Amino acid sequence: MEFDLRPRKLDIYIVRKFISTFFVALILIIGIVIIFDISEKIDDFVSKEAPLKAIIFDYYVNFVPYFMNMFSPLFVFITVIFFTSKMASDTEIVAILSCGISFHRMMVPYIFSATLIAIMSLYLNLFVIPDANKTRVEFEETYIKSKTKAVGRNVHYQIAPGEFVYAESFSSWNNTAYRFTLERIEDNKIVSKISAETAVYNEETGKWTLKKYFVRDYNDDLSDNIRSGRQIDTTLALSVKDFYLNEKTVQTLNYHELEELIQTQKMRGDANVKLALIEKHTRLALPFSAFILTIMGVALSSKKKRGGIGWNIGIGIALAFTYILFLRFSQMFVHTDTLPPAVALWLPNMVFTLIAIFLYRIAPK
Repeated sequence: MEFDLRPRKLDIYIVRKFISTFFVALILIIGIVIIFDISEKIDDFVSKEAPLKAIIFDYYVNFVPYFMNMFSPLFVFITVIFFTSKMASDTEIVAILSCGISFHRMMVPYIFSATLIAIMSLYLNLFVIPDANKTRVEFEETYIKSKTKAVGRNVHYQIAPGEFVYAESFSSWNNTAYRFTLERIEDNKIVSKISAETAVYNEETGKWTLKKYFVRDYNDDLSDNIRSGRQIDTTLALSVKDFYLNEKTVQTLNYHELEELIQTQKMRGDANVKLALIEKHTRLALPFSAFILTIMGVALSSKKKRGGIGWNIGIGIALAFTYILFLRFSQMFVHTDTLPPAVALWLPNMVFTLIAIFLYRIAPK
């Protein structure tokens, strides 16, 4: 049977219901979350004298898109189940199907609405939220919690083709690497080696200051030249962030910056590339949940049930939270090297797609 895809009043009606209910649910839930968040952080705001302007525009304005996108599966599911259950309760769906419009055709405006939300979510994920996270994280570190000070040990990176650095330890308290070594290799032969007692990073100039250093240049005849000094400044393809990259750091990178970081870390053989890959695939996988959960929501709530809307919403919230927890839990598969990121982070979508197909097939038509 071919479906009639021409615009109809039914399409406009369902799209309006979908989008309006989505944003109403969004505003209500975010409003409640902000109230609870204020009550939790009010002591920090007062004790650290956070300006009201910074609280509103630096924190909460940037908190909203972050929270909205994180729980977008929940909002989509609640939206679909709420207004579809209401349509079923008012026998509107029965009337639609009785008029000769198939269940498959009725899904068209649902999928169209889900597409709009998925595109919005993807755009926020890739380009808007990272910049918002920069401001939000900076505010949190200033007024809510102290900036994390990390200490890295036995750091070994390839910072460029043929260039390797090693540091016995690194402290972000003073941006200092201890027992620092830089080796340059050409044609599988070491050509120079710089060793320093400490290497201090200057954030203003972007340069490293090597203190109590030794430089050894290796010649083709196996002889070497050694020189030393108290202090020297040098520029390296290495920043302090490379020593203590964490989940919040990758959340502040836009898609292009994230891709560059992944390529750089792969070249260096950095184990922290897992964090960047998890962030990348989470950003790409999450928007697709709009399609999956929309199909599940319609299949679950298109028939009038004895429990009414409340029962359907309860099931919807449970399934939405299961999806979100599954997405978070799947990150453990990456950290334990059980599955590659491209599989682990898309696994919830794969599993819930199968559930959606099953529910759609048994849905009343």
